Amino acid sequence: MAWAHYAPALPDSAIAKPARQFGLPFAGAPGPDTWLLGQGYGNTTGAYRQRRSTYINLQGVHAGLDFSAPCGTPVRAIGDGVVAEVDGSHGSPPHNVVVDHAGNLSSLYGHLRVRSPLRVGQRVTRGQVIGQSGDSQFTCVSAPHLHLEIRDRSHQRFFNPLPYIAADWDSLSLAGSFGRGYEYDLSAPRRWQTPESQPEVRRGGRILNEFARPWPPSPGGAR
Repeated sequence: MAWAHYAPALPDSAIAKPARQFGLPFAGAPGPDTWLLGQGYGNTTGAYRQRRSTYINLQGVHAGLDFSAPCGTPVRAIGDGVVAEVDGSHGSPPHNVVVDHAGNLSSLYGHLRVRSPLRVGQRVTRGQVIGQSGDSQFTCVSAPHLHLEIRDRSHQRFFNPLPYIAADWDSLSLAGSFGRGYEYDLSAPRRWQTPESQPEVRRGGRILNEFARPWPPSPGGAR
């Protein structure tokens, strides 16, 4: 619902703490013919270069995980919950689904290939198929992937999914680009350089990654 863009952010006391309570959005093992981790959550080099455009309303940060997968790959609910939106107003076209979970958490599944058959208010269970992975550029050859976010139910706070999702992240990070694509601030080069250390995001907050000495430099030398 559009009003959720303007709802007050929920306080820490109202939000479930991360306890590996969710699962992965795909069944089966990762691999070159199934799915891999692509862009990570947080201060990625891609987000940094688009911090004043695509990600300006998300404090300059990539607020989800990108899973590379062929178009049509079944996408599964990461936990039990209730469908809150089907093709709602929270981005990630061409199609998306939002599921509300216990503890005032919501998961968003973006860049779906076709509109999900689910209905708002319908209950889903962990592992249930809720849609098909698609392509953010609508071609199924340009950028086929699933964009997954974990938010508070007000849609104002965005959390690092790693501590919420039960997975062998160390092994998964070896297969794709995950964890090797973060922007450095040469004034504080250790900051935000691991998948686990990425910052929480608040909708509409100030840009977090305006670096005076960024590395790698943006194309054309722009900061």
